[in-house]
Amino acid sequence: MRDGARIEYSLRPGDPGKRIALVHSLALDRSVWEGVAGHLTAAGAEVLTYDARGHGGSDRPAGPYSVELFASDLADLLDAVGWQSARVAGASMGGSVALAFALAHPAKLAGLGLIDTTAWYGPLAPAQWEERAQKAATEGFGSMVEFQATRWFSDGFRAQHADVAKRYADLFLQNDAAAYVATCRMLGTFDVRARLSEIKAPTAIVVGEEDYAKPVAMSEALHAAIGGSTLTVIKGARHLTPIEVPERIAPELEHLLAAAAV
Repeated sequence: MRDGARIEYSLRPGDPGKRIALVHSLALDRSVWEGVAGHLTAAGAEVLTYDARGHGGSDRPAGPYSVELFASDLADLLDAVGWQSARVAGASMGGSVALAFALAHPAKLAGLGLIDTTAWYGPLAPAQWEERAQKAATEGFGSMVEFQATRWFSDGFRAQHADVAKRYADLFLQNDAAAYVATCRMLGTFDVRARLSEIKAPTAIVVGEEDYAKPVAMSEALHAAIGGSTLTVIKGARHLTPIEVPERIAPELEHLLAAAAV
């Protein structure tokens, strides 16, 4: 990256006319997208996934962090792999980064996917995110993991796929506290509501019906503000729909791949 931070990524080969970059959610890594990426590559797409700074195998430099910094990381990564433009889709935190990227680098954006996300976390967001950050810093990630699992996945999914739930719980426990605190503070101050009308790229908005981390109303607000966007509500799914129902997310992104040429 431009500040020397190293970002770990995976690039799945495919049609250069069907390039899509996928941005993961808070406190996890690019493996969030494994199922979706498999569907997309089978459909001929060229897929880029990566670990955001402070996450996974990427460097974990000291904060403060900002969505603009994370968007610059994505722009630098696209340059590094030789992509002039791409569709960009993000889940939860990744959706915030995708929105920031869309606003800061519109010439690099061919389409936008906003999954289980929001343009603003609400009037109490700074305090709520600070509380969450301090819980991790003082009590440890183990004190939060059961709560996270119930937010991420529906009850039925956790019962039927206990191995998947455990995999992501274990991943959550591997977080760096300082990087997590910096990222929480970043999300607490995030607010791009006033600029959503600037987004002109084809936009697909998707949310789980049972998502109480980013309720359906947040996606409805995005849909109302972004002209020409589509909104899909997935029945019975909770917050991490790319993991829970990749077969439902992939077709929405395939529509983006068909909607505009890179």
